Amino acid sequence: MSRIPYARQSVSQADIDAVSEVLRSDWLTQGPAIERFEAAVAAYCGGGVHAVAVHSGTAALHLGCMALGLGPGGLLWTAANSFVASANCARYCGADVDFVDVDARTGNLALDALSAKLERAARDGRLPAVVVPVHFGGRACDMPALAALAARYGFKLLEDASHAIGAEYADGRVGNCAYGDMAVLSFHPVKIVTSAEGGMLLTRDAAAAARLRQLRSHGITRDASRMHGEPHGPWYYEQLELGYNYRMTDLQAALGASQLGRIGEFLQRRRALAARYAGVLRGLPLELPPPDERSAWHLYVVQVDAGVRRRTVERMRAAGIEVNVHYIPIHLHPYYRALGFREGDFPAAERFYARAISLPLFPALSEAEQDRVGSALRDALRP
Repeated sequence: MSRIPYARQSVSQADIDAVSEVLRSDWLTQGPAIERFEAAVAAYCGGGVHAVAVHSGTAALHLGCMALGLGPGGLLWTAANSFVASANCARYCGADVDFVDVDARTGNLALDALSAKLERAARDGRLPAVVVPVHFGGRACDMPALAALAARYGFKLLEDASHAIGAEYADGRVGNCAYGDMAVLSFHPVKIVTSAEGGMLLTRDAAAAARLRQLRSHGITRDASRMHGEPHGPWYYEQLELGYNYRMTDLQAALGASQLGRIGEFLQRRRALAARYAGVLRGLPLELPPPDERSAWHLYVVQVDAGVRRRTVERMRAAGIEVNVHYIPIHLHPYYRALGFREGDFPAAERFYARAISLPLFPALSEAEQDRVGSALRDALRP
């Protein structure tokens, strides 16, 4: 039997044609396809946001931290249950990192844990400058509640929405920045929409968006109104700050824009498959993720007994089902252990990791394949 991955991109002929059109054009990078993709994502997310395309979600997190003023002596908090990029972005800026425990059912940042940690930090005089809530698996965090805490304690909110384009919260879509200062999207091949590699920053602040565009391109401007001296001629540019080559190519932007045209189809299928899993897995000794009709369902994570998780994953993979695990808690990686973090620091995230298995979920997954996943999991959980 063919192997079933936990995720797979869905590339259509229209996607291929969009990329081919760029290859036949005069612009392979820094061209008009970038602006078209940015405009399309901004319009989709709503809220009048500005969109800034970069080459990865990691680059977006880094530049977001820079634009929010995070630097040496500063402090960023994020969820312990995430990919390392959610914390590394602070370290790139020379800032310190700490973590917040997660909700044991959803994997999202736990509001009660955050509130208690903020109270202690206020007493100790060491509040975070930036908090990065992670919309784990495509399920939106409680952004109105987080915004209330941000107003009370004075920190910035940088939403890591790498899993969550198309997800909804409150009265709009993730990425509209109604409650956060900035949001980050990722277009890696396993995500809802792909540009092969790529990321996007969203903000309602026009000045911040202008700085992000400068930062993604070496800190350089060609805008005469922003230069320190008179231009020497039409070729002239000035580097105003230390930036990076974090640009997206037009090839990637064309693919991403084409994919965005099918996001409704992608989301509908993901939500249908997530709902169907409840029946496929009925009666098994595991915990299903809570239902959520507004999630983008990037991941479908079940939790099994920690004592059988490794055996279950190995049996599933032997049966041709490429399940995965999301995530090893960031604080348990050697780099962060060297900074002083230890096992037991964030017990809910550690328990979640010890029990988590990400099952296959992608638009092209057939119902027959999903039934096969369920059957293999039933066999794998047997003693």
